[in-house]
This record gives sequence, C-alpha cells and structure tokens, in this order.
Amino acid sequence: MPKPTADYFDRLGALVAIDDAASRPTRPVLEAFSGVEMATIPVGTAEDLEAAVARARQAQQGWAAKTPAERAAVLDRFSELVHRNAASLMDIAQAETGKARIYAQEEVLDVALTARHYAVAGPKLLADRKVKGMLPGVTSVRVRHLPKGVVGVISPWNYPLTMAASDAVAALVAGNGVVIKPDSQTPYCALAVAELLYEAGLPRELFAVVPGPGSVVGQAIMATTDYVMFTGSSATGATLAEQAGRRLIGFSAELGGKNPLVVTASADIANAVQGAARACYSNSGQLCISIERIYVDKKIADEFADRFAAYVSTMKLAATYDFTADMGSLASASQIETVEAHVEDAVAKGAKVLAGGMRRPDLGPFFYEPTVLTDVTDEMTCCRNETFGPVVSIYPVDSTDEAIKLANDTEYGLNASVFAGSSSEAQAVAEQLRAGTVNINEGYAAAWASTAAPMGGMGISGMGRRHGEEGLLKYTESQTIAEQRFIGIDRAPLIPKNIYRAITPTAVRALKYLPGR
Repeated sequence: MPKPTADYFDRLGALVAIDDAASRPTRPVLEAFSGVEMATIPVGTAEDLEAAVARARQAQQGWAAKTPAERAAVLDRFSELVHRNAASLMDIAQAETGKARIYAQEEVLDVALTARHYAVAGPKLLADRKVKGMLPGVTSVRVRHLPKGVVGVISPWNYPLTMAASDAVAALVAGNGVVIKPDSQTPYCALAVAELLYEAGLPRELFAVVPGPGSVVGQAIMATTDYVMFTGSSATGATLAEQAGRRLIGFSAELGGKNPLVVTASADIANAVQGAARACYSNSGQLCISIERIYVDKKIADEFADRFAAYVSTMKLAATYDFTADMGSLASASQIETVEAHVEDAVAKGAKVLAGGMRRPDLGPFFYEPTVLTDVTDEMTCCRNETFGPVVSIYPVDSTDEAIKLANDTEYGLNASVFAGSSSEAQAVAEQLRAGTVNINEGYAAAWASTAAPMGGMGISGMGRRHGEEGLLKYTESQTIAEQRFIGIDRAPLIPKNIYRAITPTAVRALKYLPGR
C-alpha cells in the first residue's frame, strides 16, 4: 500500500481554518519512516485561532438548539464514514507517525467505536432528568445539561487520529463547537477527521483545525475557549491547568505514565510474554498507557525474562504500509534521541540489555529496536522517568505484595496491568494498584476500548476522564430548575407563619421515613 498522495494532502490542506492560507508561511511535514518531507502545512497565528473560535461560537448556537438525537445522527454517520475510509486513514496515520499498520488500524477502530458510543449513549446521558425535590409532591426538580460553548482540544502526535476525534465527538454531541490545535508533526490526521465530519453533515465552522506552535496557537486556545482538553506531558499539563484556573474554565488532561505490569508466580508465562510484548511495544512504546515496568515473581522471573527477550528478538521492524511489521518507527529525531539516551545511561550504570538496545538506521532514521533491560536501579534515568519509547525494564520481586508496593511507588497513575493464574487473584491485585485503568490479561486495550467506562489518570497522570459518562458530561454545565408548588418554603395556606415555622423542623426530620429518602 502506498503512502498518501500529493492530491490527498492538497485536499486536506484546503480544510485548514486559516484565511488566505496559501499566502502564509509553512512548515514541512515529514514522513516518519524516511524523515523526508512529504507535504507542508500553513503556520497559524493567535489571530487565526481567535477567528476560528469566533466562527465556532456563532455556529454553536444553532448546533446547541438541535436535539441531542439530531447531533448524534451526525456522529453516527461519521462513524460509518471512518469505517469506509479506513485504508486512507491508516495511510495518513502511518505516514505522519511511522507506526506499524496494526496500530494505525487500532486508531481508526477507536475513532469509529468512540463516535458510535456517544451517538448511542449521548442522547440518554444528556436527557433532562427529574430528581428528588425538597418537599415531596410540592417541589419539582429537573436537571439539564447545557453545552460549555467552544471546546479547545490540544492533541498530541502519537495518536493523532484518536486524540483529534475521540475528545471532539463527545464535545460535539454535547452541543459544543470544537477548535483543535494538532501537533505540528501530525496536522493532516486532524484534517482527515475534519473532512469526514463535514461529509457526515457537521457545519464546517463547528469543527476547526488550526495548526501552529503551542506557544502561539495553544496559548490562544487557553485564552479564548470555554473548556480545554489536553493530551501530552505532565509538565505541560500542569502549566495549562494553572492557566485554566486563572480563567476559571474547565480543564481536562491525559498526561504521562510510567506504567507497571505485575506477573504473579501463578501466571501463565506464555500468555504473559505475549501480553507484555503488546503492552510494551504498541506504537513503538509511544503510548501514554504503554507498559515500561514489569514486576515478576522471582519464582518465574528468569524463565519469564528469557522467554520475553527471545520473543521480542523475533519481532519484525519495517517501514511498510501493510500489516507485515510488528513494530514501526519512532515518530521523530527527538524521540529516538531520548530513547537512546535512556538506554545508554542505564547500561553505563550497570543495567543489562536482554534484547534490542540499538538504533536501526538500515530501516529508517527513527527506528530503534524493541529493548528489554534488567538490573535497572533507582539512579538510572529510565527507572522513574517516562521513556515513551520501546524500552521496558524487568524487576524480579519476592512477593506479590512487593510488586504492588513497587508498582505504586511513583508519582504517575495512568495505567497498569496484571497477569495471574486466576481471575480472583488478578482482581485482588488490580484493586490495590493506584491507576486510573487496570487491565487483566491485557496491557491497555481492554480498558481503553471499553468506551462506556471512564479513562484517565491519578497523580501527575492527569485530571478528569475521557470516555464513559464523565467523558461526555464534563463538556456540559449542569442546570437545576426547581419549581415550588401549592405551598411555599416558608409559608403554607391557612397556617399561621409562627406555627408553620415551629413544625417545619419536625416535618423535615420525618422525611427520612418516606420511601427512597
């Protein structure tokens, strides 16, 4: 299968939400497999972002006036269009990121699943609901969910289709407009999402893609939108959260992770080996929820390490637009430099390389072998810091309790994984791990793809949640409408005020005896 054509880039480039884009300065977009320029993209300004927000704010009024079911119908059509255009979407994801096609396919399926989930669940979650009033029968209360207005999305380079679409579809079904700043490495994935949303019937002004530097366009998003969703590093997330706090706007973020995997003595080693390989090397390890630490009971640690290293050594690396590769390239020079620095630091301080540990320039400029380390100690950079690449460390432990303690010994708390001999044992371990998602017999996909369940991090791994009820309602303002009928709060017909006030405390205490109180 070929990489995207020049015509495809031209078609998508026309969707950039920048006036007179053809006359603007541009920056190159590289094919990650080769490091060669394959297209350019106009560089947006703060004024471009502000103009896009103004247009989205105007369009949002009409969009919010539609029923949730009408908005959901657009997302349902979008989901179907994603399936129909899967091949071209995988091509653009691979071209911009260098990931293996199997993980580009994961992105495409995730976008379709998330859109379909909110198309179905959205109208139910957004429906007005009645709740208990103060005085049964005479206080009628209903709760509504109103859109925030215009949601700003700052999306990352590692999953540029998923992160451009998944947060946006929830915001859209809730009645908001969306303005997105994609990462400068991967703008065309966001534009591919935009193209299909427009084809599905979404007004063009309602979903705007403004590429440009975070220091300019990202800051304009923080200054002008009504809610911000960010995916990226913990350090940047903390800065943006502070800025959102100063404006008193909502903010949600999925941030970094140093995610652990626990393998108990009773685990099926073959199953754990395969599961760990997927957990560690999906998207070449450039995944916030990928595994970077493996804690294995000493009773099976040597066998696990040997079999895991042997399995990893057979993984096929390739720069190919088909399904023959197990792992693709890293996304950029900065990524491979970080990975190489972490491995070199660990080896210099006494770590042992069981598999990998080398660049592969014969395959492309950003290829690095899937790497397994042992004897990693606390003074090594990769021990506690997120590598965000195809590097994992194995730590033998004396007991499951020690594994749990070490797994939780981190500022992060995004994702974790457990392999054990029985469901009950694994469940018991999972409940003690401090992470927003915990997967059993799987590294990350079981929790991530369960779109009805919330996904997000504890500690410095994030705030708020995507997916599930929380992932939708965070883009809304709750409004309570309470109607008092027949009698007032401080008065009642035919009863003198002094008597009414005297009996009120007794009546309120008696409410607890009513059904449902």
